[in-house]
Parts: sequence; structure tokens; C-alpha cells
Amino acid sequence: MKLLLASQSPRRKELLTGLGFDFEVVKIDCEEIIPETITIEEAAAYLSELKAKAFRTLIAEEVLLTADTVVAAEGQILGKPKDENEARQMLRMLSGKTHQVYTGISIKTVDKTYTETDVADVELDEITDEEITYYIQNYKPFDKAGSYGIQEWLGMAKIRKMSGSFYTIMGLPTHLVYKILNEI
Repeated sequence: MKLLLASQSPRRKELLTGLGFDFEVVKIDCEEIIPETITIEEAAAYLSELKAKAFRTLIAEEVLLTADTVVAAEGQILGKPKDENEARQMLRMLSGKTHQVYTGISIKTVDKTYTETDVADVELDEITDEEITYYIQNYKPFDKAGSYGIQEWLGMAKIRKMSGSFYTIMGLPTHLVYKILNEI
């Protein structure tokens, strides 16, 4: 089996390496637009499948892994912030509240695509404006859904409680990836 990881995320690369898999990183150009008919709960799986479909035709022995993480709060999806102002708005929205992190994965072979989503609830302490400024300036969370990474300062200092997989929140539900790849 030749595993192809369609992600530029250093966190996903680290996690897949930690699972003991050898893989090659590939790039997929895909416009990630969620139709209005897709629910928040379906969005991450939809996007991971969209990426899998956009990839070239696989050849025998190739297995493609795509993933997408969606942060949801107050009935809306918080994607990757476009700029510092949007990151600040997202972090204010998450401050002192519980939100959901959905990570969808698609594992595609020549014959079949397996898609699953895992969800985790995350409760944050209040985050002051000064703390938000510190986090944005020092960690530049512009490549992270919801404007934060659980493995960084904000996760260490402000997560009060979580229910679900730490790795799902980090961007790859490793337990699902391991299970499906072993079945294949």
C-alpha cells in the first residue's frame, strides 16, 4: 500500500507519522465551498470527500487520505481566519463557552471511499483581549479552523474541559484513521 496524505498541515503529518505509517504528501487544488444544504455536522465530511473526489484517479495499491476540520459555535462554522481581525472575532466568540470541533476524514482506494467524522466538545475559560492579542501575535493562528490550535498556548492555558479525542481537535481523528487503514 502506498499512502498519500493530501494535506499541508504539519499537525496531520506529525500525527500520521506517530501512528507509524509511511506516506507521501500530495497537493489537491480544490475550492472548499460548503453548500447551504449541508448541516454543520456534515460539513467536515463533505469537505474531506470533496478533496478526495478532486484528486486524480488512483492506481492499484494507492490509498488517499484527506481531512478537514470545522469549528462550530453559536450555530455557525468558524473556518480559518482571513486576518488578525477575524481571528480576534472568532476567539471572542469562543471565549467562556463550549464549542464543537468536527474532523472529517476520507480514505479513498481504487474501489471505495470511506468517510467518517468525529466530534469533540471544547469548553474554554474566558479569554481577555490582552490574551487574544498575545496569542495571535505569538502563534499566528491563520491556518487553523476557529483561530486556535489545541496543542499551542491557548489550548494549554484556556481549555477548561473537553469531551472527545484530543487528536480530533488537533485535526486528525487518529483512532478512525488507524482503524480504517488497518481494515484496508
